[in-house]
Amino acid sequence: MNIKRFTQFTFVWVIVALIVGFTACDQIGQLLLPAPPEIPPEIGEIIIGVSLPLDDTNGPLYGLPMKRGFELAQAELNHYGGPQITFIIEDDQSTIEGAKAAFNKLIHQDGVSIITGITFSSQLRELAPIVEENGVVCFSSLSSAAGLSALSDFIFRTGLTTDVLNPNGVRITQEKLGYQRAALIYDEADVYSTSSNEEMRKALVASGVDIVITETVQTQGTDFSAQLTRIMEANPDAVFISALSNEMTQIIIQGREVGIPASVRFIVPDLTGNEVQIAGEAAEGAIAFTNWRATSDTPGNQAFVEKYRAEYGIEPDPWAAQSYATLYILAEAIGNAQSTEATAVRDALAHIMDFDTILGQFSFNEVGDAVYDPIVLVAENGELVDFE
Repeated sequence: MNIKRFTQFTFVWVIVALIVGFTACDQIGQLLLPAPPEIPPEIGEIIIGVSLPLDDTNGPLYGLPMKRGFELAQAELNHYGGPQITFIIEDDQSTIEGAKAAFNKLIHQDGVSIITGITFSSQLRELAPIVEENGVVCFSSLSSAAGLSALSDFIFRTGLTTDVLNPNGVRITQEKLGYQRAALIYDEADVYSTSSNEEMRKALVASGVDIVITETVQTQGTDFSAQLTRIMEANPDAVFISALSNEMTQIIIQGREVGIPASVRFIVPDLTGNEVQIAGEAAEGAIAFTNWRATSDTPGNQAFVEKYRAEYGIEPDPWAAQSYATLYILAEAIGNAQSTEATAVRDALAHIMDFDTILGQFSFNEVGDAVYDPIVLVAENGELVDFE
């Protein structure tokens, strides 16, 4: 029987006065923060492995925001006192082989029992046998292709999966916009993108929408004009784009360049404010299915946004927010387990339910995927705002 199940927990939140010791964060006033987890001092130093991309291609887009989110949460949790959290950070170089090398080093050389980060679903799928064989907790803050957490009882994920985000987004947008003819374009070489496209296709069919054309691209491709021209000629009401950041933004830009009119919506799961800025005017009206927004009034969210701005001088994106929340969830599980031993932490994570985070009330389902409320946003005047 799968050990991942729901058990009711109650969590208490407190108003904390001026936080000290955070350099630029010193100037932020009263903030709503979670009560610190009760971790016994005999646990000693908590060493957590972090695998993320720091290469020139995906580091700025994914790895750096993740690292900042983790480190902001680390500074807060360590400020409370008690056992200190230490990271061992490995650059996975955005590749499957790089991720495997990072995991093997963290497990066999550094002896960690908990690894987080793990950006890409293509990596997580191939890491699952390593996780299962070595019995280490693998808590991905970003990967979201459907079905991957079920590959091991030791895998958990923070981001909402494609089979949650996409059907919800299709339902909401189709009811409001009334589109009846859809085009799909996706990266056939990427696990997340193929999963996103498949869940989109199923949701559109279930909603009675006619899929008039499906086109594919390849990771690291640069010229998508031929595919987008065929899409334009098929005369859809909306274009659904499933791809990682670099390809996604180029599809948006080139789509308008080939003549797809602004009246045809681009619907882009995982579109972030950063990508809206990169795509510029081409992104106006684009719709995102996402996990987090900066304006949410979830517990601690405004404190997180203000401190992130103060510390890094930029706006946070969902990848920073999800990683920040991941460390708080993990600390709660370690506190509940009273241990950093992998099986104990795994079991404690499986029992997390209705835990207040900046993402909302957070739970895990029976296979270790996240449960909280999805969000639909739309790009207006260069920013993502509420769609409804």
